[in-house]
Amino acid sequence: MSFTAKDVQALREITGAGMMDCKKALQEHDGNQEKAIEFLREKGLAAVAKKSGRIAAEGACYAAVCPTMGGAAMIEINSETDFAAKSDAFQEFLKNMTTTVGETNPADLTALMAAPYNRTDETVEAALQNKIFTIGENIKIRRFARYGDPVNAAYVHMGGKIAVLVHMDVSDDLKANAEVTALGRDVAMQIAAMRPLWLSADQADADTLAKEKDIYAAQLQQDEKNKNKPPQVLEKIVEGRVKKFLSESCLLEQPFVKENSLTVAQYVAQRAKELGGTIAVTAYERFETGEGLAKREDDFAAEVARMNAK
Repeated sequence: MSFTAKDVQALREITGAGMMDCKKALQEHDGNQEKAIEFLREKGLAAVAKKSGRIAAEGACYAAVCPTMGGAAMIEINSETDFAAKSDAFQEFLKNMTTTVGETNPADLTALMAAPYNRTDETVEAALQNKIFTIGENIKIRRFARYGDPVNAAYVHMGGKIAVLVHMDVSDDLKANAEVTALGRDVAMQIAAMRPLWLSADQADADTLAKEKDIYAAQLQQDEKNKNKPPQVLEKIVEGRVKKFLSESCLLEQPFVKENSLTVAQYVAQRAKELGGTIAVTAYERFETGEGLAKREDDFAAEVARMNAK
């Protein structure tokens, strides 16, 4: 069976493989497109195994609220390069995966991998392998979050560098109020900018607070000005610093960025009163792309040397 340049181009568009690879696949299978696709997929899956060990610390986050989800979802997917993360193929996969999380409500990453991808018969695992094949980089689904109804807000910052979900309990008369959604978005923007560690002081980690207290106490002891101060005075100073740390680290106690004379909790309560109902921020999640992951360090000189040696 013969084939033309148009056949090669069509195969390339279907598989995302290189032009020469497509031509070779058609040659080896007498122009049979289905067999050529199978050949390239097999070749691509072999390449995926090699790519799976490469560092994927770039990528993007995405968050969305959608009626079909019965709530809201957020996900972080990593790639090897920022260039790949900005590609249309990656961005489409990112958004489709957010919808998939929202609609399937998986218990964990293992369950997500087995879930149907974007309302198709294909699993997420298979869809991921296809994306690695077509994009040509190692891609990893790192984490996700999901909230059910009643009211959620989503915010994506810097093209996916940061994503935030906010979950709110709202009185029935305010559930469809656009101003409540706007309030939720403002709170999400606060979270993106101010990086709170906890929702409120009663959720603060005891070990973290104890460590902060020890640090503050050691700092005071090292300061000559405090040498003659009674222990109870130093203890009060330490307590004051811990209180300040909590006000900076707990979302509801942070000064609200848009109205810094009020805390976030006070501002939410004020808006609820103005709207004639009740609103409570009950949970949030903040993802920052690549946080905590080791970044790839490219040795440009070594790469050039390798190219010249070929």
